[in-house]
Amino acid sequence: MIRVLRDLANKYFSDEEAVVLFLILLAGTVFIVWFGAMLAPAIASLIVAFILQGLVLKLQRWGVPDFVAVISVFLMFLGVLVGFLFGLLPLVWSQVSNLAKEAPRIIRELQSYLAVLPDEYPHLISADAVNAVYQQVSTEVAHITQWLVSFSLSSIPDLVALLIYMVLVPILVFFFLKDRELLVNAFARMLPKQRPMMIGIWHEVNLQCANYVRGKAVEILIVGSVTYIAFKVLGMPYAALLSLLVGLSVVIPYIGAAVVTIPVAVIGLFAFGWGSHFIWVMVVYGIIQALDGNVLVPVLFSEVNNLHPVAIIVAVLFFGGVWGLWGVFFAIPLATMLKAVFAAWPVKNDASSPAVQAK
Repeated sequence: MIRVLRDLANKYFSDEEAVVLFLILLAGTVFIVWFGAMLAPAIASLIVAFILQGLVLKLQRWGVPDFVAVISVFLMFLGVLVGFLFGLLPLVWSQVSNLAKEAPRIIRELQSYLAVLPDEYPHLISADAVNAVYQQVSTEVAHITQWLVSFSLSSIPDLVALLIYMVLVPILVFFFLKDRELLVNAFARMLPKQRPMMIGIWHEVNLQCANYVRGKAVEILIVGSVTYIAFKVLGMPYAALLSLLVGLSVVIPYIGAAVVTIPVAVIGLFAFGWGSHFIWVMVVYGIIQALDGNVLVPVLFSEVNNLHPVAIIVAVLFFGGVWGLWGVFFAIPLATMLKAVFAAWPVKNDASSPAVQAK
């Protein structure tokens, strides 16, 4: 056993740079797991600054001075943040509350739809199965309604945390953007002077992750906005809430679109019934999803290396289980980072091995 471990260490950790990189990755993971909740505002600000950095660099390439570019991008970020907090968020919360109030009517209509299924399809669906589904749905809806009622009573600490975020995050984003080179150089001074592998990994991860995160933010904005306009034109109730869900669904490839289709179809069915209006809603929704997957995604992510679907799903499950929503959003960038690390990791070949001797 000791010999096996010694051989593995000699093969994968014979390079000093590999040892330092491994210790950095290990320390970073432990630090985020233990102190991630405490430093959540700083981590969120760093992520936002990472997303906005591309706009700053683009303005600089157009001849805009660095400080003017930082101020312009920061003011744009503040405008989007204020619009979200005081425009979209109250509208979505109002629609969530209205949906909770209409939950009993939706349950009654669901019961009427389910009641006729055993008569029309007696060989496929039994009355006991329909009753079990109805009881389960009623229980879940009751839990959601109870949570919405109690949320307003227990949300004072969350409101205090939200106020802290509203103050700290913009300040930290501004300084991360303004002093980004100073902070990066300060961290680089702690690394070995000769670090070609780390530099290569950094450039690869910066390119891939930056393109992915920025492209995903643009995709959420475009898909959500187009869905909201389409649903408003079609008279779909809860258009803001559903468009927000559709926009956020693009964060999780394959799974998100399938999951969010259920509330869109259910609300459309209860609003319009079985008819041409419901069919039009689903056709338009299907066109939006098709254009997103076949037109928008290739345009936005043309420079991002494609991962195998199995790797994407495993990454979403693993990182989502470790870090929740943030882990889901950054599952693909983290998987891309691991791919770049494994591809650049120095491996020492044993000259005495049969495979090397055969060469």
